[in-house]
Amino acid sequence: MKYVPPSQNSIDARTRCQTVKRTRAVPLETIRLFARVMLRPRVDRQPMNTEKRRAIFERLKHANPRPTTELQYRNPFELLVSVILSAQATDKSVNKATAELFKVARTPRQIQSLGLRSLKRYIKTIGLYNTKAANILKTCKILLEKHGEQVPATREELQALPGVGRKTANVILNTAFGQPTIAVDTHIFRVANRTGLAPGKNVLIVEKNLLEAVPEAYRHDAHHWLILHGRYTCTARKPRCAECVIYDLCEYSAKVKR
Repeated sequence: MKYVPPSQNSIDARTRCQTVKRTRAVPLETIRLFARVMLRPRVDRQPMNTEKRRAIFERLKHANPRPTTELQYRNPFELLVSVILSAQATDKSVNKATAELFKVARTPRQIQSLGLRSLKRYIKTIGLYNTKAANILKTCKILLEKHGEQVPATREELQALPGVGRKTANVILNTAFGQPTIAVDTHIFRVANRTGLAPGKNVLIVEKNLLEAVPEAYRHDAHHWLILHGRYTCTARKPRCAECVIYDLCEYSAKVKR
């Protein structure tokens, strides 16, 4: 078959097509700017009135009278280890790992006796397990030297432990010691902003606003109600508005119509 060179017209057409494809590509910075604008919490709303806030928690309580963490633990120390491991990991993956770990080590002394290499073997399925293993061993050392193997019940002492930040401290204070704290994670941050319950630009502002907004009678369990609502109903990509028990009380402008 005789080779026929492409005509200038076909070359020009192909070039124009490639140019169009290139010009239609959206720059990464534009995508990031769009995401920041579209996902930015609305903090210019009028505060939700007291009656509506009370109604929200009354419905959440009716749907789940005794909410609690989905992490499996038997004492404050096991909860502390589980919460440290849960950073950027699912409760399910943590429970799977700790189910085996806690069979052989349930106290600071026992985990310290395992050593770094053995501890890593039990938690290697969890993200960032190298850092988390090191932090857990350092925490065990401090608990042995300064707290008689007991988990401290103050924010200052908890946050002095390696791997324990404000959110983790709030979980321990609330779940292990019954204090009315609210640990604002990604789920609670989303629910607080979407519903209008306690809008804020960052987790500290949302935490402060929630502590002011949640009626005292519901404050102890508010953390668990909100995190479970965000995890299973008010999800990030496709909120299940049809199943939402607070649908008519929610002030989210983009909620799915029933």
